Parts: sequence; structure tokens; C-alpha cells
Amino acid sequence: MSSTVVPDSKHHYFVPAASHYSTFLSSGIFLLALGFIFRINGEASGIWSMLFGSALILYVVVRWFSEVIAESISGKYTAWEDRSYRIGMVWFIFSELMFFACFFGVLFYLRVLTVPQLAAYDPAFAPFPNFSAEWPSAGPMGEAFTPMGAWGIPAFNTLLLLLSGVTLTWAHWGLIENKRGQLKLGLFLTILLGAIFMGFQAYEYIHAYQDLGLTLGAGVYGATFFILTGFHGLHVTLGAIMLAVMLGRSMKGHFTKDNHFAFEAVAWYWHFVDVVWLVVFVFVYWL
Repeated sequence: MSSTVVPDSKHHYFVPAASHYSTFLSSGIFLLALGFIFRINGEASGIWSMLFGSALILYVVVRWFSEVIAESISGKYTAWEDRSYRIGMVWFIFSELMFFACFFGVLFYLRVLTVPQLAAYDPAFAPFPNFSAEWPSAGPMGEAFTPMGAWGIPAFNTLLLLLSGVTLTWAHWGLIENKRGQLKLGLFLTILLGAIFMGFQAYEYIHAYQDLGLTLGAGVYGATFFILTGFHGLHVTLGAIMLAVMLGRSMKGHFTKDNHFAFEAVAWYWHFVDVVWLVVFVFVYWL
């Protein structure tokens, strides 16, 4: 007759109570997407679905992460959970890498394959006889535009993000060395640099539309330009929000040099966003 050994709770993986947050979050994402589809098809009511879906997502994020933070500071997490969160964050960043890789793949396909192929037809049989294999290109049917230069706002924004990586690393050193002032100042400077980056990107978009004719109607270049820079800007915004949460927690005395994975996870994400921008700068603006 065998006996059942009950593991010590300190060595057992923490299992939270059942929650409906995942259901609410899925519903919010569905309503947001549904409203967006209605809106782009001319249905004014779609805006209400988008607003309700966004509010539901925001509610879940605030409540769910508040509970996770409370569980963390109450000491319920051990090395089991820490390892699990690290693996999860690695896979999350990998999925984000694949997300951007898809769009860079489209850019490569257009520049290296599609545009030269359209221009290589025999003029007697070419569907677009006056089309040439030049990049940036609106494609054979896109609207005329002036491409965005690399050495103005884009170069300055590159410098801003590189500096933000430095200030975030400086904040991390402050956390490890228990210099709370350095930690908070470094986080604040990183958020400020991210906000300035987004401000300049918004100005760049206005300049593109009003002065350069660079819109979503400017063919393949316009589409890839706004998709890549727009999604990157969204990631910068999300990263800045997460950094703001880390700053708020730091001001409340959270994190120690031995227990601060939430800070590390956000730092990983921010550095990833920095690296993606370097690739965007080279292949969208420069080359």
C-alpha cells in the first residue's frame, strides 16, 4: 500500500484561482476587431463596438496585472514561476520578431522580386510598358509621391531610441546596486525619450501626408512605409506604458536586485523594439 506525498507548498508551482479574465479579454479583442471592420466599411456604429472592446481590454489588463503584481509582492512566486515567466517572455518576443519578419519579408519580395519583374517584360507585351524598376516605387498604379528622407527626423528618432536603451540599462544598474534614485530617474528618462520619439513620428506622418504626397494610396512604398513604421510606433507606445507601470512600482518600493523579473521583461521588450527600429531605419528610410 503506497502513500501519497504532498509536496511542500514552497516547492510547488503556484496555481491562481479560476478567473474569467481570459474570456473578457477575448471578447474585447473580438469587439474591437468587429467594430474596426464595420468602420472601414462605412458603418458608423462600428465606433461604439471599438470603444466598448477597447474599454473591456483596458479593464482586463488593469485588473489582471494588478492581481499578478499583488501575488508577486506577497511572495507566492518562487523559482518555478520565475522560470516559467522567463520562458513565456522569450516566446512572446519571438512571436513579435516573426510578426515584423513577415512585413520585412513583404518589403523584400516587393523590392527584389516584384518590381524588377514588372519592369522586365518585353515592351511589346508589358502590361505597364512605362514602368521602371526603381525604388522607392509606388508600383504601376500608385499615386505619385516624394519618399521620406533618412537624415532628418528618422535619424534623430534613431538617436532617441538608442539613448533610451542607454538610460534603461542605467536604470537597471541602479536597481541592481540598490540606487533607487538612479532607477527612477533612468526609467523617467526612458519614458520621456519614447514620448518624444512618438511626437516626432506623428509630425513625420503629418509632413508625409501634407507635403510629400506619401499616403497609403502611394502604392507599395506607401503601404509598407506606414505598416512598418506604424506597427513599430504602436510597440513603442505599449513599451512606454509598461515602463510607466515599472516606474510607478519602483516609486512604491517594489523590486529588489534578486527579484525584479517584471522590470527585466519590460527591458527585454524595449531593447527588442530598439533593434527593430534600426532595421526599419536601414531598409525603409536609408536603402
